[in-house]
Amino acid sequence: MNTTPAMKAVIVTGYGAPSVLKVKSIQRPVPKANEILIKVIATTVTAADTMMRKADPYISRFFLGFNKPKIPVIGTGFSGIVEAIGDQVIGFRKGDEVFGETGVSFSANAEYLTVAEDGVIAVKPANLSFEEAATLCDGPLTSLNFLREVSRVRPGMKVLINGASGSLGTAAVQIARFYGAEVTGVCGPNNIAMVRKLGADRVIDYTTFDFTKESQQYDIIYDTVGKSTFQKAKSVLKPGGVFISPVLSLKLLWSVLFTTVFGSKQAKFSATGLRPAGELKKLLEELFLIIESGNFRVIIDKRYSLDQAVDAHRYVDTGHKRGNVVLKVG
Repeated sequence: MNTTPAMKAVIVTGYGAPSVLKVKSIQRPVPKANEILIKVIATTVTAADTMMRKADPYISRFFLGFNKPKIPVIGTGFSGIVEAIGDQVIGFRKGDEVFGETGVSFSANAEYLTVAEDGVIAVKPANLSFEEAATLCDGPLTSLNFLREVSRVRPGMKVLINGASGSLGTAAVQIARFYGAEVTGVCGPNNIAMVRKLGADRVIDYTTFDFTKESQQYDIIYDTVGKSTFQKAKSVLKPGGVFISPVLSLKLLWSVLFTTVFGSKQAKFSATGLRPAGELKKLLEELFLIIESGNFRVIIDKRYSLDQAVDAHRYVDTGHKRGNVVLKVG
């Protein structure tokens, strides 16, 4: 007789619209010797999660699973409280408040999850709520990777952030400003005031002006939403400038390959979530410094319960979220 306790989790039953998600009762995971069992307090729904749900791009099925995901529980970002630890765990104890991300192991949209001690997990900063901490390994960590590691942002650089009001964009505006860059944000008319308040020096309303047509040139163009291309944007890149985007497409892949050989302007891509856990933890330490400086705040747009995961995905699918969307669990 199985005595393992049950828990609620958001299951992906196939690829497609939000309706493929079902909240079901499944067995609670049991931590291995090197693992930590976490009672989840908050988790996230991101644009990356919706792409995984749709298997977009199609090539992602090669590692997600062809007909449906091999790992049925969706979600990567989490925060919560350590419920139990394996025999070999030495850096955490029961009751610790933690946050992190599960990467390609997914499984975060659930009441409980297990994470290896040497995975992407850290003690929650005391000045952040569980909801705020759950978002840190999506927009903030990804944008820090792209701005600090991929494009080497420096004081005095001119940086344009396309999609400045989303999870990655709101983080990017603040991170670029922290490193001394002059920031231009691109967003819709309803978000202009917010993006300015986050520190953007200029804000462009994409509904009235195409930033690729202006005379201003930039050292870095960070397309957080994958709505532009290197080909369109290169005219407003300075010589030696970099076009970066976390949204991989065939056009971006071709531009990355082409510009490594030809021309002074480059397109670059990085799969932040696939970087080794040790490297991501070092990035988190850098992010902590930014947070502790008082120059960073997490923007949360909407909060849903775990049972409302379908509604959360529908909202993220609109492409108009401001900052982050959170599922309240505990």
